[in-house]
Amino acid sequence: MNLNDIQELIKFVAKSGATEVDLEIDNIKISIKSPAKKRRGAQDEVPMIIHKDLTQESVAVIPNSQAVAESPELDKNKTQEEETDHLITIKSSMIGTFYRGSSPEIPPFVSVGDEINIGDTICIIEAMKLFNEIESEVSGKIVKILIDDSTPIEFDQPLFLVDPS
Repeated sequence: MNLNDIQELIKFVAKSGATEVDLEIDNIKISIKSPAKKRRGAQDEVPMIIHKDLTQESVAVIPNSQAVAESPELDKNKTQEEETDHLITIKSSMIGTFYRGSSPEIPPFVSVGDEINIGDTICIIEAMKLFNEIESEVSGKIVKILIDDSTPIEFDQPLFLVDPS
């Protein structure tokens, strides 16, 4: 197995979403580990590969990509994070299906640019055929809606970004 094969293996593992892969071919053992994603849309950390030749008992650690640290895309992500640092994220309190309004024919509870107050209904989450009206726990202006209507959601999944000022 040469360096190109190892790099292709790293790319394959990164695309698959696996967090850990161990592979042994002849007398070579390869272990690829990457941290689990912490939040949706977060910048992935660089997976590391640990290569161990079982006959020589030597270990080498090879970073997946050294060029990633100097990527302009990382600078862009940092700038976006700095712009949204003051925003409050409203997250789902349960697993279910997200609905912006009580019916497709009726306008949604909130839209981008709307002012909301504590206690205002902002969406509905259907769980086990029960429709739960979700009330805002913050006051402010809706900056972004992060979920499409009629989308399955997980517990603690970000739904809205609110500017509290």
